[in-house]
Amino acid sequence: MTSFAFLSHGAFLKAPPADATSRYAIAGVAWDGSVTNRPGARFGPQAIRRASHMLCDAIHPLFDVSPLGSSLGDAGDLPLPNTSLQGMREAMAPLVHDLICAHHMVWLGGDHSITLPLLRAYKSWLGRPLAVVHFDAHCDTWSDHFGEPSGHGTWVYEAIQEGLVIPECFTQIGIRSSGERAAREYVHDQGGLIYTARDLRGLESPQQLAPIFGGIRSRLAEHGHPPVYLSLDIDCLDPAFAPGTGTPEPGGMTTNQVLSVLEELADLPLVGMDCVEVAPAYDHAELTSNAAANFVWTYLCGRIANDPEA
Repeated sequence: MTSFAFLSHGAFLKAPPADATSRYAIAGVAWDGSVTNRPGARFGPQAIRRASHMLCDAIHPLFDVSPLGSSLGDAGDLPLPNTSLQGMREAMAPLVHDLICAHHMVWLGGDHSITLPLLRAYKSWLGRPLAVVHFDAHCDTWSDHFGEPSGHGTWVYEAIQEGLVIPECFTQIGIRSSGERAAREYVHDQGGLIYTARDLRGLESPQQLAPIFGGIRSRLAEHGHPPVYLSLDIDCLDPAFAPGTGTPEPGGMTTNQVLSVLEELADLPLVGMDCVEVAPAYDHAELTSNAAANFVWTYLCGRIANDPEA
C-alpha cells in the first residue's frame, strides 16, 4: 500500500512490490508532525530507499546472504494524514496490523513518534509485551511533549506506562542528550539497561562490546526470551556520521559501533525494526541516508541468515 505511485526502481534495494510471497517487507511512515527541532523526516523513507540502490546485489559480506529475490518486497509508504498525531496513529493501526501479519517488517520513518503505534500493534498481534533495543541520542522518556501529551520524545515513557514492553528488557544505547535525571534515568529506574554514548567511547569491535551483548542476552534469558523489537533513531550516530537529522547531538556513536551491535545481536528473536529521524534536507553527501540504508540492509541480512525458514 502506498500514498504515491509505486515504481520498483524507487523501492528499497529495487525490490518488487510486497505480495504474499514476501517473507520480509519494507514500508515507509512518512510523518514528521511531532518533531521538536528541524522538520523533514517525512522525506526519510524515499532518501533511505534511494541510498540503498548503491548496495547492488546486496550480498552481505558477513552474513553472505541478500534480501533480494523472493524474500523481500516493498510495501511503499503508508497513506496517512499529515496534520494530526492522533489521526496518524489511528490510521496506522489497521495498516500496520495487516502488514505484520503478512511479513517480517522494517519501517522507515518518519519521526520517532511512529514507534508507539507500532509497539501497540506488535503487542496486540503477539499477545504479550516486547523487549526493545533502542538506539538513540535522546532518552524519549518525557511525560509530556512541551505541553502536549505525546510526541517523538515521549514514546518510551508511554510504552512502559501502557505495558507494551518489558521494562527489564528495555535497553537504550547511545544516550547522551541533556535532560533532568528523572528522564535520563527513567529506563534504568524501571529496571532496564542504559548504555550511554560515554559508556561506549573507544569500544567498537564485537570483542570490546561483548559486555553489552551479554547484558542484553542475560536479561532476555531471565524473562524467557521474549520477542525483541529494534528501534534505531539515526541520531544515535555522531553528527559527523549523520548530519541529516532533526536533533543532532555531538559525541555520538560511530557507524562501526552500530553495525557491531546489529551484527552480533542478529540471532535474537527479533520481530521487527524501525529506522527513524533521517531528515535529508540537512544531510551532507548522503552520509545519513547511506548509513540508514546500510543499517536496514544489515538487519535484514542478519534475520535471513538466522531464519530457518528463509
